[in-house]
Amino acid sequence: MAADQKQRPAEASKNYKGFVAGVFSGIAKLTVGHPFDTVKVRLQTTDSTRFSGPLQCVVQTIRNEGVRGLYKGATPPLVGWMFMDSVMLGSLTVYRRLLAEHVFYRHLTPHSPSIPQNTKPEKEGPIAATSHAAAHLPSYGHGLAGIMAGCTVSFIAAPVEHVKSRLQIQYSAKKSERLYSGPLDCVRKIYGAHGVRGIYKGLFATLLFRSFFFFWWGSYDVFSRILRDRTSLSAPAINFWAGGLSAQVFWITSYPSDVVKQRVMTDPLGGKLNDGTPRFKNWWQAAQAVYREGGAKGYWRGFLPCFLRAFPANAMALVAFEGVMRALP
Repeated sequence: MAADQKQRPAEASKNYKGFVAGVFSGIAKLTVGHPFDTVKVRLQTTDSTRFSGPLQCVVQTIRNEGVRGLYKGATPPLVGWMFMDSVMLGSLTVYRRLLAEHVFYRHLTPHSPSIPQNTKPEKEGPIAATSHAAAHLPSYGHGLAGIMAGCTVSFIAAPVEHVKSRLQIQYSAKKSERLYSGPLDCVRKIYGAHGVRGIYKGLFATLLFRSFFFFWWGSYDVFSRILRDRTSLSAPAINFWAGGLSAQVFWITSYPSDVVKQRVMTDPLGGKLNDGTPRFKNWWQAAQAVYREGGAKGYWRGFLPCFLRAFPANAMALVAFEGVMRALP
């Protein structure tokens, strides 16, 4: 009992590891994934008369704006992903531990039936980010922790993604013809015209989208266990494959909600900003507009670059995250 009481403070004191490792995850994710994201957002927010598909979008972007055009809007997510992944992965680590200690204490890892009912498998864990106390969490417990982490980070992600999206749909190669000269100018103009509410446009859509983190982190645990138990892959290799595959599960389940989110975030704000007339009063109107314009296929427009991006960007992000988690004291 005394040993158990000592173990919990020791684990709690290591909560910082998830927040630090998340910074490196964000850098890896942006470096690999931002060009794919630019193409995805442009396809999601335009009809087929502008771009017939992802390849044409890439060609036209490079031809008209250069390679740098694929990295438009990269500054907000460079700072944002570092901060967002730090908060998301750090809070995920904390929520896993809390759920393990207070909700799933009597659950055992599926591959360890020999451990007595009242014993914590302190030295087990499918992934490095799982604290010893959380090693026995069932996969749906990891999914629940994912939902909680997703809701937490949404309050940071919503304004970052809002600014990023508005910068990404500025198609002019000449800065003088753009409404926003950069991320800070975008924040200043939106705040000046619409206040904090304008900055947080799309918060509900972001919360809904990130509730699908259940599938990401639940499947990440499943893939990690399978790869560890049935293969001889090294820990970084397991992180790479589990991270990439689980990210694709996440995008397959969440993509339609992301399309609607982008429509909400790129809808003109109107008023003093003079960027046009708002089309949608709420999330449901944006969802209806997507269906009205493209039918069921409209909810999957831009999916290919997103799906292609999901594996390498998130695989490298999870390799970075787990590697730093293992390295930190």
